[in-house]
Amino acid sequence: MEKKPFVTYEQMKEIVKKYPTPFHIYDEKGIRENVRKIRQAFAWNPGFHEYFAVKANPNPFLLKILQEEGCGTDCSSLTELMLSNALDFKGDDIMFSSNATPAEEYVYAKKIGAIINLDDYTHIDFLDKCAGIPETICCRYNPGGVFKMSNGIMDNPGDAKYGMTPEQICAAYPRLKELGAKRFGMHAFLASNTLTNEYYPLLAKTLFEVAVDIKNKTGIVLSFINLSGGVGIPYRPEDTVNDIIAIGEGVRKIVARRVVHFDGVDASRIKPYMIDITRLPEGVRVDDEGTFVAHHRQLLLFAESHDLRVSVIPFGSQIVYQKIGTAVRQFSA
Repeated sequence: MEKKPFVTYEQMKEIVKKYPTPFHIYDEKGIRENVRKIRQAFAWNPGFHEYFAVKANPNPFLLKILQEEGCGTDCSSLTELMLSNALDFKGDDIMFSSNATPAEEYVYAKKIGAIINLDDYTHIDFLDKCAGIPETICCRYNPGGVFKMSNGIMDNPGDAKYGMTPEQICAAYPRLKELGAKRFGMHAFLASNTLTNEYYPLLAKTLFEVAVDIKNKTGIVLSFINLSGGVGIPYRPEDTVNDIIAIGEGVRKIVARRVVHFDGVDASRIKPYMIDITRLPEGVRVDDEGTFVAHHRQLLLFAESHDLRVSVIPFGSQIVYQKIGTAVRQFSA
């Protein structure tokens, strides 16, 4: 795969005359195009909603761009919840997936109407005690064992501390219903940053089969399924870029083939999220010499130059957080 920056060296020489290095610069046009391609890939599903994992890049300007393109946020901490709320993400636009969660985070998540995604069966009574069970709730599933695809790429959910076992998740939904929940979802993260189009269709197959098992055993019908994991970054020249359209079509075929077996499970409410859409080749770091390195994972941004609309925040933790804090206050005013 050819690595071609979205900004030329000549453009960068002009930009660094105005903005002190090092900084990060992002291609807004490329980010928007990536999101629109994801929405196109899942356009067959009227219930589709993309959730961007804030931990992947918590820059508020990027989050506003993603919000304008119809994305929600996936949060894993109180800070990320506060940032999403300040940027006017509301209710079902926010997923809260965390572990070892303090009571104050559950209280705040419920207060702003975020969909709480419970990581462990024991969190049910803890949430009920500290905040009460919301009407809409989600549970994280972990099947255990090894998750393997035909090309040999795999992960080992059995070694992960996250998620409920098949037995626990079947027990979780009746308990949540007993405590007042009315609308149920399921989430799973069985492999990370995969460079294959096979992961999401296989995950969809796995979760729909579990959804049917839950219905048969408990009588509870899930309202939505959240496919998680993240599209991988093709860092090496020999790496293959994921085909988002093919991924969407693969999930559609799984649903079309198997939906007749999913009696009572609403296939239109699949809610996938792919956490790495803005870490495709749409951002670079510019260092003190004015050179740029693609795919650096620090956050930073904003400025305008020629036909680029980008953002720049100088590198350095104190300045970064000061600037981000200002931006949050600006957006929440």
